[in-house]
Amino acid sequence: MNVSASLTQFNSPTTQSLPMILDTLPDPATEEQGCPRRTRLQIDLILLAIEALELGGSEAILAFAEELDLKVIVKNRVNLWRMRSSNPLRRAHVRRPLTILEAKALVVIASYIARRLTVVIRQMLMIYQQMYDKQIPLEQNLRLSNYLERFRTHFRSRMSARRSGALAFNTDEQLDELAINLLGQLLFCTGTAGMQRFWISLFDGEV
Repeated sequence: MNVSASLTQFNSPTTQSLPMILDTLPDPATEEQGCPRRTRLQIDLILLAIEALELGGSEAILAFAEELDLKVIVKNRVNLWRMRSSNPLRRAHVRRPLTILEAKALVVIASYIARRLTVVIRQMLMIYQQMYDKQIPLEQNLRLSNYLERFRTHFRSRMSARRSGALAFNTDEQLDELAINLLGQLLFCTGTAGMQRFWISLFDGEV
């Protein structure tokens, strides 16, 4: 009996065991074994925005992994943390590749959560635009202010200020702009073929 082959069979999801929803995202023509740096960064930031958008966001990510039959890839909280720690800006950056399969699973989960929150995301973007046009401080809207504050807190607690990419987000204003841009990306995911278009955008200039 081939023991190594047996272990591979148990530890690695087979093509037959993978949910068909992953087939809706095309395989990028990348030469790398895993995902490029920008792809890893963007996926983690999108999930960070989800966590800031609603309390219990991390639990929602795991719940949707189960609901969408993606537990074979996103197995548990530790497994999810390891995937997200492939983001090079993380304090606890793990030098492991984020596989294309893992990235697909995370994008599918993020897109489905975004769809559930479509009304909230759209309302917040409308409020932001109205307040920006009238030069009203964003702190005057409780929902928007809470989201921005949570996002800043999450970002600063999880990202290393010493990483070169994090230097662009030193101020509250820069982080608020990033948080609003991520809301726009989440809304983009909810549109027609939004999940597929968002996925492809993660590899623009990388393939």
